[in-house]
Amino acid sequence: MPDSRLSEEQRLMRASCRAFVDDVVIPFIRREWQREWDMRPDSRLPPEILEGAERVGIRTLGVPEVFGGIELDPATEVGTFALIAEEIARGDSGLADKLVQNWKVAVLLRHVAPEHLQKKWFGRLLEDPQFLLAHCLTEPRGASDRWLPYNVPEAAMQTRAVRKSGGWVINGRKQFISNGYDAGLYVVYANTNPAVGMLQGTSSFLVPRDTPGLTVARCNETMGCRFMNNGELVFEDMFVPDDHLLVENDSLGRAGIYFRPGKIIQAAKNLGVGMRAFEVTADYVQNYVQGGRILIKHQAVALRLADMATRLEAVRALLDRAARAVDEKDPDADALCNMAKVYASEEIFKVAQHALELHGGNGVMLDFGVEKLFRDASIFLHMDATVDISKMKIVKALFPHTAGRYAGPES
Repeated sequence: MPDSRLSEEQRLMRASCRAFVDDVVIPFIRREWQREWDMRPDSRLPPEILEGAERVGIRTLGVPEVFGGIELDPATEVGTFALIAEEIARGDSGLADKLVQNWKVAVLLRHVAPEHLQKKWFGRLLEDPQFLLAHCLTEPRGASDRWLPYNVPEAAMQTRAVRKSGGWVINGRKQFISNGYDAGLYVVYANTNPAVGMLQGTSSFLVPRDTPGLTVARCNETMGCRFMNNGELVFEDMFVPDDHLLVENDSLGRAGIYFRPGKIIQAAKNLGVGMRAFEVTADYVQNYVQGGRILIKHQAVALRLADMATRLEAVRALLDRAARAVDEKDPDADALCNMAKVYASEEIFKVAQHALELHGGNGVMLDFGVEKLFRDASIFLHMDATVDISKMKIVKALFPHTAGRYAGPES
């Protein structure tokens, strides 16, 4: 976004965030590139990185000021989230994933959590720079069901919550959860009425990590975004007290305040990866000599660089349009959110491919750093719904009365 479109607060936040990325994050990633492949998840990202994010004021965005957080201008909150997410992802998309989960869950909790729980858990979040939040929706079976335009019992979650005196007992499993391996607090979704559609029968609960019956089963070892520890969770007769029920039955309908900014932030993180790929490639082709001249003087190389820049600008334009639509509560926001997310994932993947190929043999060397950007870009094709599922959501938003009709169970 051009500086002329930004508020003074946004310009200052972007400048401090960019300095943090350039001075701390990128040097760490380049210097300690092997830590990405440490199979001990707790050892990957040193604590000083999140401490640095705390110092520049970007770890607790979205937490109400009354609880000590940093509130953003409501008229431009989603646009500011996107601005900062892009800058962080330019340094590392996994770190961006860690932080934005805190932002998005904080926004959700300030809308649906009772005040005493907000006070308790926002307090924990602020006092511990390593404290993380997680949003637990996806399940091993039918991971894309929640994104399909079908509101039927057959698409309901397998995780079930049954009312018991004083609370609820939850059984089930969640998979592909961002921050799932190391979060201290989870928002968990479960089926509470199997007789109705998914939109009418899903509830959400606030679940601390030390709740009996909750097991962090494993860290999912992904090919990219590896500095965010994605996890799988198991719930076995897990009891949650009544006051930890956030939204009964209508939780998916109320979760738009999490999902819509989430799509924008996904596209913004993706754009940050693309910007970093362009930066390092532009530097490389203007300094590396082949065939007696610097690479950019070869027309084929110059054309690819122009293609990268054009794709980045197109992604930025759609992202800006979608972010404004969410902030302004535009009726087209749902379609635009998904458009921005899916378009960014496809275009930035191509940008990263150009970067990889323009670096030649160096592009596939682990210690050179470019292949990491390619791996990170590939992950976005699968995050917050796959490309095809996202396109189904776009069509459903455009033509709600005719698109995506449920065909019924298989006979």
